[in-house]
Amino acid sequence: MKGVRILCMTLLGFLLVTSCSENQDFDQLDNLEITPDYETSIFYVKAQESLINRVAGLSFFTQDFNFDAFEEPFFTKRVLEGVLTYELENTTSKPIEIRLEFLDEGENILDTEVFRMDAAPTAILSRDVAYGATGKSLDIIKSTSEIRLTAINLGDNSSESDLPDPSVVLRSSAKFTLELQ
Repeated sequence: MKGVRILCMTLLGFLLVTSCSENQDFDQLDNLEITPDYETSIFYVKAQESLINRVAGLSFFTQDFNFDAFEEPFFTKRVLEGVLTYELENTTSKPIEIRLEFLDEGENILDTEVFRMDAAPTAILSRDVAYGATGKSLDIIKSTSEIRLTAINLGDNSSESDLPDPSVVLRSSAKFTLELQ
């Protein structure tokens, strides 16, 4: 029994002396890069055909959307890239043009997106606009203070769609990758 004890102690001592372990590098935390993606909706606008028919002239809707989120230092210092996604649906009897203007604080136009759709029936128009290394300049997004939306009726003011609840719908969302450290 005494021999077994000595053998076990010797084996345990040998294992402790020759066991494998790496030196821990706690400084690697300084090299940690976190790049989460953030998604949000930007706006949702719906205009009924009856409203479009009541407005004289081509432009039936104009609105400026305050969008200071892009100007926040937390965002502007960390944004790496992003995509704005637009969906336009037209179930009216009118051809439509939607114009989006990205404005800085001085209301200077930084960028413009234009969407044209024929009268219904049409498919939903989807468009992704990239910003960053593979797209438009990130400075456009970083400097945007307002987005001006103008909707234009390229048809008449008397026709009526046979579809239920005819309208023009514009949805927009954004997905941006930020670098956190």
